Amino acid sequence: MNGRWIAFETIVIKEIRRFLRIWSQTLLPPAITISLYFVIFGNLIGPRIGEMHGFNYIEFIVPGLIMMSVITNAYANVVSSFFSMKFQHSIEELVVAPVPNHVILSGYIAGGVARGLCVGLIVTLLSLFFTNLHVHNLGVIVSIVILTAILFSLGGFINAMYATKFDDISIVPTFVLTPLTYLGGVFYSIDLLPEFWQNLSLINPILYMVNAFRFGLLGVSDIPLGVAYGMIIGFVVVLYVYALLLLKRGVGIRS
Repeated sequence: MNGRWIAFETIVIKEIRRFLRIWSQTLLPPAITISLYFVIFGNLIGPRIGEMHGFNYIEFIVPGLIMMSVITNAYANVVSSFFSMKFQHSIEELVVAPVPNHVILSGYIAGGVARGLCVGLIVTLLSLFFTNLHVHNLGVIVSIVILTAILFSLGGFINAMYATKFDDISIVPTFVLTPLTYLGGVFYSIDLLPEFWQNLSLINPILYMVNAFRFGLLGVSDIPLGVAYGMIIGFVVVLYVYALLLLKRGVGIRS
């Protein structure tokens, strides 16, 4: 048990040191990008839009922007780190070591969660320069952020397992993750959409994460909180089991 903990701790420390060492590439760019969102959508466009659910537009979009930063950075940390080990052929050393697969997977997930939380905290602090933050339910805020970071860390791990070249690790974020994020209720309430598009939006998992987090901050949501938790936890379980199966089979690792 002690050996497993040491292995887990080693992977986590390596992952954290990795993204902190290159902070100008991992922490600074999302901070600048989100600041531009605050300026453009919050301060310039927001007053023209007015209110949503009784809140100023910038207050309404802050939860979505925080979640967007957590999602993209948790995903990016794991997919880039694990694929780099594959590319450098150093992953074989980890696979042949007497370390259970669930420890390896959990270590990379924890590293992705750490980066997602760091960037989320930075964005939260930046948002204080543009608006006042409300805290409706702290437990919901913390749990949803952690669950979301875990979910997209798993997504990044699965992407890295299948990737065979560097181009493969950019396809999912560009053509899947980004559209789902922008269509996930970050900048609008689905109540504004026609009924058909409201129903179609319900198949977007990010919608549940953004709305649950918005409930934690503002106390308003387009989605029942219990349904959101059920969807997120369900996705986490499915992806965790699938990632373990890929790791056990050595997909993308063993010839």
